[in-house]
Amino acid sequence: MLEAIVKRRACRSFDKEKEVEQSKIDEIVQAGLLAPSGMNRQTPVIIVIKDRKTRDKLMDLNRACGQGRFPADLDPFYNAPVILLVAANKNGLSMLDGSATMENMLLEATNQGLASAWIHRAKEELESEEGRKLLSFTGLNFDDYIGIGHAIIGYPKDYKYQEKKINPGRVFQK
Repeated sequence: MLEAIVKRRACRSFDKEKEVEQSKIDEIVQAGLLAPSGMNRQTPVIIVIKDRKTRDKLMDLNRACGQGRFPADLDPFYNAPVILLVAANKNGLSMLDGSATMENMLLEATNQGLASAWIHRAKEELESEEGRKLLSFTGLNFDDYIGIGHAIIGYPKDYKYQEKKINPGRVFQK
């Protein structure tokens, strides 16, 4: 497990032509579903988006939720072919539970030999009328959910692994 933790990095260059095997997606989703949650309520849900048309509409919405910080031609999902949007039922632990789901999925993507990154603005997407309409196929009442983030996954393109430097002074013991 430590090997996957050491190797996991945010990738910002995906091969949009190389399809991710369904078996790998299933295992990544399973890892997310197995994440710890407060009182084992298991409130996070995972919305798997592979359909290119839906993915591209979500990309446009995500960029728009960035409030002008992104150029019109930027893909905030970096051409990743699969988007795993995590939302959690609103309660005091939603962000914590959803974050554990996200991390489990990012680590399992690394374990599966895939690249990944955590992309924000899922909250804004689910608060928008356009986002709710786009994701209405889930049947979820988005008044009851908060968007946590997107785990974007796929095969890397022109990716160079860089060792992570750990800032000192972050551990205290007695």
